[in-house]
Amino acid sequence: MKRYATVWFLASTAGITAFAQGAPKLIPVPREYKAGTTATLAQGVAISSGDAAEDRFSAEDLGAWFESLGVHAEHGHSAVKIELLRADSKRGEKVLASSGVKLDAAMHDEGYAVVPEEHGLAVVADTAEGVFYGAQTVKQMVTGTGAAATLTEATIRDWPAMKYRGISDDLSRGPFPTLEFQKKQIRTIAAYKMNVYSPYFENTLQYASNPVPGLPGGSMSKDDVRALVTYAAQYHITVIPEQEAFGHLHHVLKYEEYAPLAETPMGHVLAPHQPGSLDLIGQMFGEIAKEFPSPFLHIGADETADLGKGQTKDEVDKRGLGPVYVDFLLQIHEKLAPLNRRLMFWGDIGMHDPPEVKRLPKDMIAIGWEYSPNDKGYAEWLKPYTDAGMETWVAPGVNDWNRVYPDNDFATRNIQGFVHDGQLAHSTGMLNTVWNDDGEGLFNGDWYGILFGAAAAWQPTETTDAAAFGDAYGQVFHGDATGKLNQAQREIIAIYQALNGVELGWQTDRLYWVDPWSAEGQTMGTKLKPLVHEMRMHAEKAITLIAEARAAGALREPDAVDALDTGARRLDFIGQKFETADLIAQQYREAYAQQGDAEKSKHIGGALYTLSGANGLCEDLRDGYNYGRLRYSAVWLSENRPYWLANVLTRYDLAAELWVKRSEAIHAAHVQWTDKHTLPTPESLGIPAEAQ
Repeated sequence: MKRYATVWFLASTAGITAFAQGAPKLIPVPREYKAGTTATLAQGVAISSGDAAEDRFSAEDLGAWFESLGVHAEHGHSAVKIELLRADSKRGEKVLASSGVKLDAAMHDEGYAVVPEEHGLAVVADTAEGVFYGAQTVKQMVTGTGAAATLTEATIRDWPAMKYRGISDDLSRGPFPTLEFQKKQIRTIAAYKMNVYSPYFENTLQYASNPVPGLPGGSMSKDDVRALVTYAAQYHITVIPEQEAFGHLHHVLKYEEYAPLAETPMGHVLAPHQPGSLDLIGQMFGEIAKEFPSPFLHIGADETADLGKGQTKDEVDKRGLGPVYVDFLLQIHEKLAPLNRRLMFWGDIGMHDPPEVKRLPKDMIAIGWEYSPNDKGYAEWLKPYTDAGMETWVAPGVNDWNRVYPDNDFATRNIQGFVHDGQLAHSTGMLNTVWNDDGEGLFNGDWYGILFGAAAAWQPTETTDAAAFGDAYGQVFHGDATGKLNQAQREIIAIYQALNGVELGWQTDRLYWVDPWSAEGQTMGTKLKPLVHEMRMHAEKAITLIAEARAAGALREPDAVDALDTGARRLDFIGQKFETADLIAQQYREAYAQQGDAEKSKHIGGALYTLSGANGLCEDLRDGYNYGRLRYSAVWLSENRPYWLANVLTRYDLAAELWVKRSEAIHAAHVQWTDKHTLPTPESLGIPAEAQ
């Protein structure tokens, strides 16, 4: 084999604090890393494993990865050999003994070692999980494709900081993924050493006992569940179902048969004192337990804002919110006890009444959630539960909701801070959240925040570095050697940093849809106007960088690149819309004011044609929404079922129609000017008064 120059980098046992010169870019960053030689893969790879079915699967998965890079399986002497070994096998013992590498007790469950051998690498671990995660690291140690591919033969010791590392995926407020895309989600999060996938259900899981709320085509069937759970197990992913069992149940309670169970009419919260509420919960979770073998069941129980406003008002007024809330959690715990599963719940309500928290069973798991960066830390979301002797998880968020593309500045700071405090508080898990409050989220745009969460939960808290992650992301996830996709992400981050300075970052979705001539649009436009040029330049730079990265060579995860491009174009259109709407209003007001000027009025017809005509400004906004509709639909359908898409496309249609109607009104004004040399007032066309 051809060998290349050796570069040494030794990580301290405390962990790697940054990607060092000469060290490959890896997500997550291993605890200990020592670079060795670099081997060419021009002669292919030979992958072997022990007889355990799980290890054979890891070998097959690794082999498929090499094949996707154009590196073929070979068995000749020149092929690079990669062995996947258990530590208690004779070969595993020999490799560890000869290399001097040890597997500590902390590494037992999921840790692994990568050890250079004479003709390649060996991955050694105590468990199938460790073997699998070591193989995932090997994937990232490959640079290039085909005959140009090389493998860094490093020495690595690595193990996770947190036992449970996963995502909560909102399947209840809009986008509903295809089963094939859910399988892709499983493969991808597993490749970055996550081990939990938690689908969030309100009314989108089908129940034989309660068939009305689960809409066919927009919910998971039992066959879907079985297929997903079986598939996930191969990748060492536990699927933890979350079925809301207290709040967030409007799409159940709006049906007539459940009306008596609603705290308020067609509201969101189950009335705790109604016997039918517990019966419903028992029916749902009884079916869930048969289909999901997870040791955990997530009952939600967050944001119960209706509690005490309807059927339980007298009781809450008398006893307080905390006691009534905790009483119902205790009843749910008792009802579901025969299922022999540990119950998880969101911690946002109970945290405000620490004495009541102490009544909760110690086998319940409280998940603290908070989605914004917080310089003061996140201890308050965990302390009421740790003080009560309960296990905790932390739930930061990718900050994709109500945004046309995720705010990865907010996301990385939130994830890093909350996971840091969770590790200090001995939280055992992280559930990074994806929400679709606006019904428009595109999961393929969320990978940056999801992978950063994977790194934050695997790595010790002091080693997570958002800047270093940003330098590695494009190469690791997309195979982009140019660094241009990383810079494109930074351009969008810069937009959000500017928007957050005027409190608009969290509502870019609203900025996209709002009529800039409405009162709301005028208020937003006043804040946005000083930033529009900068915003558009960043967005258009991102679009250019994406195109350049694509032109430089084939990229992995092309659907995610499409989502990035679509996000940049939507952000650019926000600026274009406000600029253009202002220009239309300004030019029409000027034309209206020039009616009595013999010289200037000669130009009114031409001015009106620029507003409404071929390549008119109104047409630009019509075109922007119609093109956005096409792009958005394509990205949506690359991951989701058609369900719900029409609800979003209606917004595109109405937005485009608005500017078509305004174009027609201005055209009618042009005709009036030609015929009568008079113009309707700006106000009659919906044009707002000029800001003073």
